[in-house]
Amino acid sequence: MRLEDLMVDSKSAWVSFPGLSGFEVEVVNLSRKELTGLRKRCTTQKFDKKTRAMVEILDEDKFVTEFSGAVLKNWKGLSLEHLQSLMLVDTGKKDLTTEVPYSCENAEILVNNSTEFDNWLNEVVFDLENFRSKTEGTSDTTSGETTSES
Repeated sequence: MRLEDLMVDSKSAWVSFPGLSGFEVEVVNLSRKELTGLRKRCTTQKFDKKTRAMVEILDEDKFVTEFSGAVLKNWKGLSLEHLQSLMLVDTGKKDLTTEVPYSCENAEILVNNSTEFDNWLNEVVFDLENFRSKTEGTSDTTSGETTSES
């Protein structure tokens, strides 16, 4: 048996966001190799005149865009009411039960503007327990609840 034959590059899972009933996010586990590649794509080198050495500079905006695109695949149940607890928004007279649709742009904005969501996402994406096959189909974890896998 070869370990290389057993490895999976990525796997997605639906995970419930704690405290916001009905809000579930489809996330993808990032391998160390994928994360390193993503980070390299967002890093440039610049010559520092003081130290006379090359310095790596991470483009944080590009990293958030790349990271959210790589790990966030979908969501369901993100109502305007839920959104109000994650970031400052002006809902005006809109119905708070209205769902915010998933899009790459909406995902990036949520990650950029909600520290709570960003922190949770980082915990969930790198916790292998969220991506393991379950015999029951559901499992409680410290960072969220896995509801189904693909």
